[in-house]
Amino acid sequence: MAFTPQFLDEIRARVALSDVIGRRVRLIRKGREHSALCPFHNEKTPSFTVSDEKGFFHCFGCGAHGDVIGFVMRDEGLSFPEAVERLAGEAGLEVPKEAPEDRARAEAQLTLYGVLEQAAAYFESELRADSGAAARAYLNGRGLKAETIKTFRLGFAPDSRTALKAALKSEQITESLLVTAGMLIEPEGGGTTYDRFRHRVIFPIQDRRGRVIAFGGRALGDAPAKYLNSPDTPVFHKGSVLYGMHLARGAARKSGRIVAVEGYMDVIALHQGGLTETVAPLGTALTELQMEEMWRLVDEPILCFDGDPAGQKAAARAAERALPRLKSGKSLRFATLPAGEDPDSMMAEGGKSALEDVLTGASPLSENIWILAGGGGELTTPEARAALNRRLNGYLEQIPDGDLKFYIRRHYKTRLYEPFSKIGSGRKPHRETRRRARDDEKILPQQGLGGRAEGNSAHRERAILQTILKFPELLHEFHEEIGRLPLLAAPYRTFRDALLAADVDGSAPDKSKINHILTQAGLEKLLDALVGGDAAYLNWAAKADATSLDDARIQLRHALDLHHRLIDMEKFRREAEEALADDMSEENLRRLAESMRAVDEAPGTEVQLPGYRDNPEPRRE
Repeated sequence: MAFTPQFLDEIRARVALSDVIGRRVRLIRKGREHSALCPFHNEKTPSFTVSDEKGFFHCFGCGAHGDVIGFVMRDEGLSFPEAVERLAGEAGLEVPKEAPEDRARAEAQLTLYGVLEQAAAYFESELRADSGAAARAYLNGRGLKAETIKTFRLGFAPDSRTALKAALKSEQITESLLVTAGMLIEPEGGGTTYDRFRHRVIFPIQDRRGRVIAFGGRALGDAPAKYLNSPDTPVFHKGSVLYGMHLARGAARKSGRIVAVEGYMDVIALHQGGLTETVAPLGTALTELQMEEMWRLVDEPILCFDGDPAGQKAAARAAERALPRLKSGKSLRFATLPAGEDPDSMMAEGGKSALEDVLTGASPLSENIWILAGGGGELTTPEARAALNRRLNGYLEQIPDGDLKFYIRRHYKTRLYEPFSKIGSGRKPHRETRRRARDDEKILPQQGLGGRAEGNSAHRERAILQTILKFPELLHEFHEEIGRLPLLAAPYRTFRDALLAADVDGSAPDKSKINHILTQAGLEKLLDALVGGDAAYLNWAAKADATSLDDARIQLRHALDLHHRLIDMEKFRREAEEALADDMSEENLRRLAESMRAVDEAPGTEVQLPGYRDNPEPRRE
């Protein structure tokens, strides 16, 4: 069975090589690549390298090499068609059924590349001819150098309905093939075909391999459309191609950055100014397939659209389209240009440094969604905060990656409570003198999760549960986060699960309902230990005489964030230990030392909160 190059490229674009190989061997991230023990020969030291950016694997030990299709063939003993069919199913693609017309279509595509290449050469020659004077004047007026014009193969389409048709027909190219290639327009009601591009500066559109697949044209005079693109053809699909990608790929791999701008001239001007890792969609909003194309090169492409309302609208639309495709490690960043500016004008006025300043300050996707949901407005009332929280949840529900969604939601909740921490109960924080953190404030010491670490962390877990018991409204408000909270003390995990069972009917449970469910679960002794007369409190907001829900909310937010942060740090330490065990390098040794120091020196945050020193010392259990 024969498969078209486009179909095979689509499989490679949709199925990450590291995902496929990672199911077979344990991959270790090293910069922008992965390493592993080779699955094809016995070895003790990793010599097997996987590169998603380059799209291939290579073993320096046995010489095995190939792409994702080649790996599946070698690993599972499949034929080429069988491997393609297997991966197509994983990518959600329907395998085309081979028929005589399929073979003819594949051959026609090869012919189309030749036709489009000849069209590009014709437009280039017309730019150099006398008839191209106006086009040359336009390009020179935009500050383009001769070398840049040559690099991007810019051209000119004469003001004629038959110039291109006549030139290519003399090369024995049929009108039918020119229509299929998108170069001629065939009237719907019949009649003589005519050139699509007339009296325009021509921008050849090339695929990632540098082959001409379509054209864009900028009108030099009055025209219904200032910019005109080729229609979709067997070799060109507008929503999956980025202008300039064939030139940006190498630069993006070296810099670890790729920048998406709005138009052809933005790409060309930035490239000429030294920002060669620049691409652009083709006159439409950035599509999901174009994002995937950039994610193959870098983890966080930067979108740098114009500073006008249209540019910001395009950025907002890109953010919304990205949400269903997000996963841990893959996102977008947004560079905000000054109002009225575009990348081309900034490069002309301030040079590369002006653009670099903007790109360096690019904000994460989470910030863009925050603003999109209205987070830039006033949040001084519970109603405003609830409305914003509802809008944010609407966006977050589109993210399929559970871990990523959880951490972004946690970040938003922290920001939602910031205005209330300034209002609170009117009490001013005490100025505290610096002191050494007590052992029980180092929730996760360096010996690891479990053992004594589990006992130490129990103090903060106790404080979290006590606060919830005092203010059941917070259980309802933080339900999802409490459910995902990694509690290391086993009795508290059981207690937490029973609490969550009391909050299932859509409204905040009251204390009597909570007490009833905990008693039915046989947890009355632990309940008494947490809130009975002899209970000790680490968190003052959970004490019996605490009355401010807003203060308790702030305290709980701090406690949850610290708990997560310390556990994350401990996980990072364990990963550093594993990396060092696999590779005794100086880099891995430095990473382990830093992680151990971070865990050991991490202070508690309660000492920064109002009234903390008024509490009795927590009772040792």
